Amino acid sequence: MVALGGPSSLVDQRKLRAAEKKLADKRAARGVFDPDAIPEWNPNVKPAIMVNQAKISGGAESKSKDIKLENFDIQFAGKKILTNANLSMNFGRRYGMVGKNGIGKSTLLRAIAHQELRVPSHIRVLHVEQEIAGDDTTAIVSVLQADEERESLLAEEKKLNQGLQKASTTPEDAAKMDARLKEVYLKLEEIEADKAESKASAILNGLGFSPEQQKAATRTFSGGWRMRLALARALFCRPDLLLADEVTNYLDFPAVVWLERYFQNWHATLLVVSHDRSFLDAVSTDILHLHNGQLDYYRGNFTNFVGTKTERRRNQIREYEAQLQYRQHLQAFIDRWRYNAKRAAQAQSKIKILEKLPPLEEPPKDDMEGIVGDGQEGSVYFRFPDPEKLSPPILQMTDVTFGYDSSRTILKDISFDLQMDSKIAVVGPNGAGKSTLIGLLTGKLGPLRGISHRHGRLRFALFSQHHVDQLELGASSVQFLSGRFPGQQEEDYRRILGRFGLTGTTALQPIGTLSGGQKSRVVFAWMAMSNPHVLILDEPTNHLDMDSIDALAAACRAFTGGIAIVSHDERFLDAVCNEVWVCDNQTLTRFEGKVGDGDGVVRQYKKSLKIEEV
Repeated sequence: MVALGGPSSLVDQRKLRAAEKKLADKRAARGVFDPDAIPEWNPNVKPAIMVNQAKISGGAESKSKDIKLENFDIQFAGKKILTNANLSMNFGRRYGMVGKNGIGKSTLLRAIAHQELRVPSHIRVLHVEQEIAGDDTTAIVSVLQADEERESLLAEEKKLNQGLQKASTTPEDAAKMDARLKEVYLKLEEIEADKAESKASAILNGLGFSPEQQKAATRTFSGGWRMRLALARALFCRPDLLLADEVTNYLDFPAVVWLERYFQNWHATLLVVSHDRSFLDAVSTDILHLHNGQLDYYRGNFTNFVGTKTERRRNQIREYEAQLQYRQHLQAFIDRWRYNAKRAAQAQSKIKILEKLPPLEEPPKDDMEGIVGDGQEGSVYFRFPDPEKLSPPILQMTDVTFGYDSSRTILKDISFDLQMDSKIAVVGPNGAGKSTLIGLLTGKLGPLRGISHRHGRLRFALFSQHHVDQLELGASSVQFLSGRFPGQQEEDYRRILGRFGLTGTTALQPIGTLSGGQKSRVVFAWMAMSNPHVLILDEPTNHLDMDSIDALAAACRAFTGGIAIVSHDERFLDAVCNEVWVCDNQTLTRFEGKVGDGDGVVRQYKKSLKIEEV
């Protein structure tokens, strides 16, 4: 049929559309630019979470605090996260959730917290995700207000006392008020309301809040400290189910150690997402593995999970190879004897056996990539180019004192020497001066007194804890690098980005649409292109999955320049560093670990910490 008013077409439009789609798929696979495949970046638009849940857990009738959610689906931004999934958590257990970056771990937590995935209404759920809003409320009062039951009882106590003092109150009403007041006092005694302030103060202290900070208004704190405050409120009010998503990203090393020990005595249910293996080992009683749209359960901590998962895959491979060998043996017998008159009957019997066997499927690709990061073939690979050698000293400070004004000294009489072969971990509580030390090392800050020497040809590259500030969110990764290092071909920038795991169209989409881990990789690519003599890394493992953390550790070990790292990740630090410098009480001192006692120097430092119990 020919359309009226237009020329005749001999092209089958259905086949044409199919061919165009096939070509677009091939381009995407090769990483060829396809403008329709690049999402637009809009910081004000967040995709909706779509949940299909058959029914709520039966625990709603029994008032049990165990959680059992069955046969539910979750989609986010059109992507399937879970299909026909089941989530079961026993009250009092501590679950660590693991999975590759972008697999949907945070989406699952948000679905539970926002009641899109419904749990029984009698179970109190609290999600540590967003920083609290700042106002004139002090930090400790903000924590105390998190316990709504205590706040309600105190408000009722105040109202009853005011009513008893009124002259207009009748004897009958006074008797009722007095009886109710006794009940309120009894309830306050049961929840130990008189100890609430000391408990809140101890939690804040463990998370790094000094006595002065505890009395400061919440509006005076930065975003990272407000996240700590949100965590303190959650720990104080003890919900039935605490959802904690990468909470260690906002903590310094001593605070992470404190939180590990605090969670070990957590008597409610905990579901924590983390890429810090030592933290998961210390905290978890169970592991939930999110992969391929399903949840798998493992008893024990992360190390037990890795052992069980590895052994399970080893058995699958053994079974597959045994089955393959058996089938090959049958086929070889058939091929040899099926046309031999004497053996034809036996060959026919083997053919029937072979036909009855179920289809043989090769074990799926190991889904541990992105979780275990054992350096196997196919895992992420990072590399920083080796710099030319510089004669020492290259970066040295002697008796340096620094303060932003004469009345407030941050670092006093510190000495520090970083050489081309240095691999140094800088640890200590937040606010002790680690960021100031980085500023002095990079030359952004100058000392009030003392000598700060940098080699004239020294190049350094800084990974900032707030690395997003180093990026142009509206530009693509290729555009960002070409703006910093002009004059090269697009293929050169994409090859460098590919070295850090940004391949295909990912390198061409706006940086604002990338995940936190992908943004970190853009910064690593920029650092590599600057060809530095010294890497200064401030919390580089935040947002990286475990495979990427191990790839970064391997790249740092292979790098022949100097490295100084500020991090809370014990395993990462021990994998890279052979020195620990402690920044605390205005000083910078080297921790003297014992060589050859079986632990890395960072683990030795961790064991030496004296942590106050709550």
